[in-house]
Amino acid sequence: MTRLVASPVQTGLTLLNPLLYFVVLGTGLSGMLGSASGTGDYLTYVYPGILLMAVQMPALNAGMSIVRDRETGLLRAVLVAPVRRATVLVGKCLGSTATATAQGGLLLSFAGVAGLPYDPLLLLALLGELALVAFTLTAFVTLAAVCITRIETFQSALGVAMLPLFFLSGAMFSVAGLPWWLAALTHLNPLTYAVDALRQTVAWGTPGGALPPGPDWGGWAPPLGVELMVMCALGLAALALAARRFSRAE
Repeated sequence: MTRLVASPVQTGLTLLNPLLYFVVLGTGLSGMLGSASGTGDYLTYVYPGILLMAVQMPALNAGMSIVRDRETGLLRAVLVAPVRRATVLVGKCLGSTATATAQGGLLLSFAGVAGLPYDPLLLLALLGELALVAFTLTAFVTLAAVCITRIETFQSALGVAMLPLFFLSGAMFSVAGLPWWLAALTHLNPLTYAVDALRQTVAWGTPGGALPPGPDWGGWAPPLGVELMVMCALGLAALALAARRFSRAE
């Protein structure tokens, strides 16, 4: 958090990409797509995906730092500390979760642009969900970082994986009406439940807002609590696997 506060330029550059998507792409598609959100405002519909994008980059940086520290030898120096290896990994994951949540929380100041009221309860609910999403993303990226040793391979793997996962989450368009094979991929995508959880909260805080279709489990739409538990379980499982793999002597 100290490094985050001391690097406002880096924080601003990290938030520039989701802001461009939100302001430029969201405004440009708003008139064309019309009522995709059920409220007639595409900016409201795309806002949860923009929040997800805001915490995605800091989570990726967490894994990048692990791989970079391993290549430079800094990680080996840290591991001589009189603590368990898993403790170092969990601390790194939780620290990155905190910074990702803080950066994502900055975009909550644009809630009014998305047509949301500045309701403290609504903003706190979104911030708490962002923290859970950031933890889950960081845990998965950390798992990839302890399995991939070369930074070039790590960058290529995440570059190939993260963009399809983002677009298959329903962040930019509805998951309803997709071909069966593509719909199956969206249901296996953990980001789908992150976006839908944020979208359910946004719909709750939007006056007269209707909730667009989300994941469908055999005709049953999982409620917000179930989606939060799914993300929490996936994050804990990924972190446990990463800690187990990290604890092995190299």
